[in-house]
Amino acid sequence: MLVLDARNVPWFPRHVSDLDVVANRILDAGTDLESDHPGFNDPVYRERRVGLAENAMNHRFGNPIPHISYSEDELATWKAVYERLETLLSSYACSEYLKILPMMKQHCGYSADNIPQQADISNFLQRTTGFQLRPVAGLLSSRDFLNGLAFRTFFCTQYIRHHSMPLYTPEPDIVHELMGHAPMFADPDFAEFSQEIGLASLGASDKDIERLARCYWHSVEFGVCREDGQLKAYGAGLLSSFGELEYSCAPYRPAGDADEYPELLPWDPVVAAETDFPITTYQPTYFVAQNLADAKQRMRKFCESMNRPFYARYNSNTQGVWVDRAVALDEQLAVEANPY
Repeated sequence: MLVLDARNVPWFPRHVSDLDVVANRILDAGTDLESDHPGFNDPVYRERRVGLAENAMNHRFGNPIPHISYSEDELATWKAVYERLETLLSSYACSEYLKILPMMKQHCGYSADNIPQQADISNFLQRTTGFQLRPVAGLLSSRDFLNGLAFRTFFCTQYIRHHSMPLYTPEPDIVHELMGHAPMFADPDFAEFSQEIGLASLGASDKDIERLARCYWHSVEFGVCREDGQLKAYGAGLLSSFGELEYSCAPYRPAGDADEYPELLPWDPVVAAETDFPITTYQPTYFVAQNLADAKQRMRKFCESMNRPFYARYNSNTQGVWVDRAVALDEQLAVEANPY
């Protein structure tokens, strides 16, 4: 028997229930709006955001995701974006997304006139790929967010953009989460791809977390692939943004109100891991995979090449992770992350 010395690593969750520790370690509470936010001067909207944040903060593993009753303004906002996106998704979304979206309509209530409940979506994903949604009040650190993916858990915001500007949002909202991310988690290759990044993030150094976060951004958020020679989107940031969806994939210009073409590079996690990105503008560069299976295999190879402190494997039966060596966890991180 080979016994390896314990490695000192940052604290990481060992079971899906440990995500209770990090879920409320938010960088942005979802209620602290900037002065240029469309809802900054709307007290009703701000109060709504506070209530939704409290729901997420009180959620614990094993409890059902709370049902949300949406207002007329919220439903109208969803409808405006949904109908605008639907006209472009048929042309520029990847085949996997277009295959799954009708199932989301059937099983989760996706439609222009209805905002689907996250509990229904989570139950559907668990039946298809084992993924699930977890309510979160705001933005998490890259480490905490990626750690969740290791357990096939996606931290999902609860709020929707302000009704005064339905086609614009300065932050991820439920349009981004439910129209962009959720359908793709029902695809097996995409689910495994996402979990590969999550498993590699467990106990990783800060530098490697940055590299994995860039890979996530250039793929899960803004990835494209080729189908019959045409560009198709599989990244949530594209699938939930009609402007950038057209800009990234359309063979003509102007597209997405832009005259220039973006740079296209082959999907290579080694390069993506070192490529910075803007947050508030269209991406200047998109990484193009041959298909989702190709994207997954390249990401897996990259993760295996990393100088990881240990190898982690997820057990879907126990919803825990097994690691191949003894580790000494920096428990202080867990103490700081737990507000209770």
